[in-house]
Amino acid sequence: MEYKVEKKSSPGREEVEVLGATFEEGIPEGTQVGKWRQKLESRQEKLKYLETGERYYYSNDWYGSEKRKNPA
Repeated sequence: MEYKVEKKSSPGREEVEVLGATFEEGIPEGTQVGKWRQKLESRQEKLKYLETGERYYYSNDWYGSEKRKNPA
């Protein structure tokens, strides 16, 4: 895949090269695209999948953008 490189002006510098879009255009193909419920068999697997995706809401640590792991 060839990447598109654009030249843009930057404050305090002359022109810099900026990487353009790196995705392939189009729509994903296949019948199973986005059907995560059918891929997971048990209720427990589905809950684990959702809790992993929403780990900031279900965790007691609250690491990430909400709280720093090590104080500044």
